[in-house]
Amino acid sequence: MAKATPRKQASERSSSQSRKRKVTASRASASRAVAARSSVKSRTASVARVQPARVTRAENVPAFSRIAVSSPNALSRPTASLVAASGAKGASFGQLYGLHQTQDPLELKSSVALVMDQDTNEVMLSKNPEAVLPIASLTKLMTAVVVVEAHLPLDDAITITSDDVDTEKNSSSRLAVGSTLSRGELLHLALMSSENRAAHALGRTYPGGLTAFVSAMNAKARLLGMHDTRYVDPTGLNSGNQATARDLATLVKAAYQQPLIRELSVSPEHAVRLGNRQLQFRNTNSLVRSPSWDIGLQKTGYIVEAGRCLVMQASMAGRKFIMVFLDSAGKYSRQADAERVRRWLENAAQKGALTTHASAKVTS
Repeated sequence: MAKATPRKQASERSSSQSRKRKVTASRASASRAVAARSSVKSRTASVARVQPARVTRAENVPAFSRIAVSSPNALSRPTASLVAASGAKGASFGQLYGLHQTQDPLELKSSVALVMDQDTNEVMLSKNPEAVLPIASLTKLMTAVVVVEAHLPLDDAITITSDDVDTEKNSSSRLAVGSTLSRGELLHLALMSSENRAAHALGRTYPGGLTAFVSAMNAKARLLGMHDTRYVDPTGLNSGNQATARDLATLVKAAYQQPLIRELSVSPEHAVRLGNRQLQFRNTNSLVRSPSWDIGLQKTGYIVEAGRCLVMQASMAGRKFIMVFLDSAGKYSRQADAERVRRWLENAAQKGALTTHASAKVTS
């Protein structure tokens, strides 16, 4: 066999080295690809591990500890200039006081709140509980108490007159002047759907008229020890109807003693026949239609000066609670605040912490 020439040997060595470099480069490329895929998988797995933790933290319910927060401005009292400013700026008294700057662990949207055990009076949460604010249609709860305790015949026919038309806020009503309903139906509509003409007609037809009725409302408030409460009409349309959260909790306890008030206030809806028409009214509190809630009594309220308001008696975590939310910002925020409180209490009950933690007081 002929020997390869030096030139041919050099060519073969060069070709062999080239093949080796290609193989080495290919292996390096494959190795980098594997490492890249491994890195992506590692990052993906890391994200998958971390992401649920972020979601869980966002949904965490604050650990239970009785909450008491207040603003120094909560001790301010309404003045004529404040009333004028509220009307001019379209702001609630609580906003003008700066009460919405008060922070609480549950991040409630209500600037005033109170949650207490109905049976023991143990306060679980208080937020500016001494602030005197307009209470809007929460006023109608006292209207109902006065009517029921007067033992006036519920089947008496009462006709809506022009005197019952709202000239304070010019609010609308589905009860036209000339409509005739029973006192019981007017009471039902006032409590359930916050009907202003119904509430006014109840006060107007009280023995002695409207003046005597409002006097009876204030007398009942004093009898109950509601010392920071004042009523000027049976509807709550006037911002002069004012109270504190503590006083309203007292009112809820008193109203709860009346089975009729309990029944009518939580009624989901009610149909009223007026001549050839049948009008369907619904409860202003959507929570009464929720199967997850056990509500024994409720009342909503709203005027600009008061913000969104809500009082309720409800069973939660194996106990009965009274909840008061005043000056809530947002159409549905008062119900959302009630939901936050319920989750907080039920979470505490599940952990056995509902009655074991000491009070914590924070001043904003």
